Amino acid sequence: MIRTQIYLTRKEKEAIEQLSDERNTTQSNIIREAIDEYVAKKKRESGEGRKSIMDFAGLWKDKKDIPKVDKLRQGWSDRANRIETDSNDR
Repeated sequence: MIRTQIYLTRKEKEAIEQLSDERNTTQSNIIREAIDEYVAKKKRESGEGRKSIMDFAGLWKDKKDIPKVDKLRQGWSDRANRIETDSNDR
């Protein structure tokens, strides 16, 4: 870690002290967490670090344990037909 020095208002310092006491952690840790959250938020807002859907294309192409979608859909259709038949029989 790199040591740095910052100036805080009295209100900011008191807030950090209170959080530190409540969470049983250091004031430095509170400040680092706040900076990390702020940087992550700014990255999300700017779109930096966001993956495009195309980054995931073919992700599961080599998976052998995933059933075929057509087979799943047929099962859904069969179940829907059974439900419809059961409700008509009542």
